[in-house]
Amino acid sequence: MRAFLVLILLLGTGATAYLTHGTHWQLPPQHNPWAPLAIEEPPNWLTRHKLRRLDDDPPACLVTLEQATMRAEPLPDREAAPGCPLRNVVLVRQTQAQLNAAFTLSCRAAVSLALWEQHVMAPEAERLLGTSVQQIDHFGSFACRNVYGREGGRRSQHASADALDIAGFRLQNGRRITVAAHWRSEGTEGADTPEAQFLRAVHQGACRFFDGVLGPDYNQAHADHLHLDRGPFTLCR
Repeated sequence: MRAFLVLILLLGTGATAYLTHGTHWQLPPQHNPWAPLAIEEPPNWLTRHKLRRLDDDPPACLVTLEQATMRAEPLPDREAAPGCPLRNVVLVRQTQAQLNAAFTLSCRAAVSLALWEQHVMAPEAERLLGTSVQQIDHFGSFACRNVYGREGGRRSQHASADALDIAGFRLQNGRRITVAAHWRSEGTEGADTPEAQFLRAVHQGACRFFDGVLGPDYNQAHADHLHLDRGPFTLCR
């Protein structure tokens, strides 16, 4: 509703400018709901809308992903395992950072990952740790299974390569931060350490670009990683 009201205001401003000055006025791309998503642009109230639009437009998603600092190769659609078809996925070999291993990820989740790295991970590392992230350590993305590996129940977002589990980060200065070791770390005065602050910042920041973001505060199953997914449910815990 808020986005709709802002759009009406922008259109009204444009109409006023045209009637008053007789000139054509155009919405800036970052505030134009029909303009393509630009990974470099600071996120705003339209970013989620533009991400959603890529869900049903695989070619546009791949074009958007080409903007990212990421080595990703499109993979053919296939039935990777019974009941787990892969559609519009890419093989990610490297992002802004190095990876402990390449992984398969849906294009839409890869775009969300690129936005998160650009606008959350990189600036928060500089702000809180005074360095950059050299490598992301992860537990994987695609896994043909149900939620929590149960026999029954719904499929996990991992089953469609729409999810990535991040275990930690290796920094440019040689330090290593892991979710398991540093999520609840406290300094000498009982305050969160910079490492813990960084993990919580990148967790919260991921909620701007992913649908499901789960960490150690959610349950024991996520005690050692951050789960980031593009899925049908919105949850930031």
